[in-house]
Amino acid sequence: MNYLNIFFSEFYKIIFLLLPVLVSVALIVWLDRRVWAFVQKRRGPNVVGPFGLLQTLADALKYIFKEIIIPASSNKVIFILAPIITLTLSLIAWAVIPFNEVMVLSNINVGILYLFAVSSLGVYGIIMAGWASNSKYPFLGAIRSAAQMVSYEVSIGIIIINVLLCVGSLNLSQIVLAQKDIWFIFPLFPMFVIFFISILAETNRPPFDLPEAESELVAGYQTEYSGMMYAMFWLGEYANILLLCALGSILFLGGWQSPIDIYPLTILPGVFWMIFKIVILFILVSLVKAIVPRYRFDQLMRLGWKIFLPFSLIWLVITASFLFFLDLLPT
Repeated sequence: MNYLNIFFSEFYKIIFLLLPVLVSVALIVWLDRRVWAFVQKRRGPNVVGPFGLLQTLADALKYIFKEIIIPASSNKVIFILAPIITLTLSLIAWAVIPFNEVMVLSNINVGILYLFAVSSLGVYGIIMAGWASNSKYPFLGAIRSAAQMVSYEVSIGIIIINVLLCVGSLNLSQIVLAQKDIWFIFPLFPMFVIFFISILAETNRPPFDLPEAESELVAGYQTEYSGMMYAMFWLGEYANILLLCALGSILFLGGWQSPIDIYPLTILPGVFWMIFKIVILFILVSLVKAIVPRYRFDQLMRLGWKIFLPFSLIWLVITASFLFFLDLLPT
């Protein structure tokens, strides 16, 4: 009976985590469109519901009722599994994200490693979709995505090591608490810039949306998908963007901590500050899509391997040397 109680208590925690994440995905799609409209001086979604807030719900209903078409020449099992794997991996990564000192589903001591492992597996869903479609455009998009995600995960890993050197722990809550006096964005600002750009590449966002380049590959690895299976890729992509924005706020922006230690700001709950920082980072991601033109694929790979990787390694040596010679390495 005790095991049953534990199961249901954990099950409710998972539901209370995943439902807000899925609702947030719907809201940030609306925010994404509104930001593009603002930059391009047009209205954006403003008809369905107040301020167009229900537009994403209307789109979701459209996908639900659309027919799912599976190509006759595809590998049907892998074709169906690909979007399920993509969405599942994007959701289970939220288990270790702390919204305040107590609001975290699983406060494990290796939270960073867990996130890195889950995000690394995300490329499998895309490769499976491209290969199982048995079509040249999805296959090319999947190959591009695999090369792109592997390239920029290397830089993200080295950037995270810079933060871990300053904290001495892989626990995400400890990383936030270590920024009580100063956020890491100030001493590690170049690493924050590279991390932010790597987020765009890791989630296939413009100007690095080469796996889905509609002018070249129709829709890349999503070309043969329709209905709710296409929507699952779409949900997984936005859940991943939110996840990496949350990780950026934890690593560099003090997580749930208020920006200034003054009375009106400190009374606001930590969850508010965490959500606020995630939204700010997401707005920056949206602005980049609306402003920056797409890179060529060779430029994308050159940026990752010849600029970001060497610079991250050099900054890692500088950070380690600074902490060592000033005897600031955490014990």
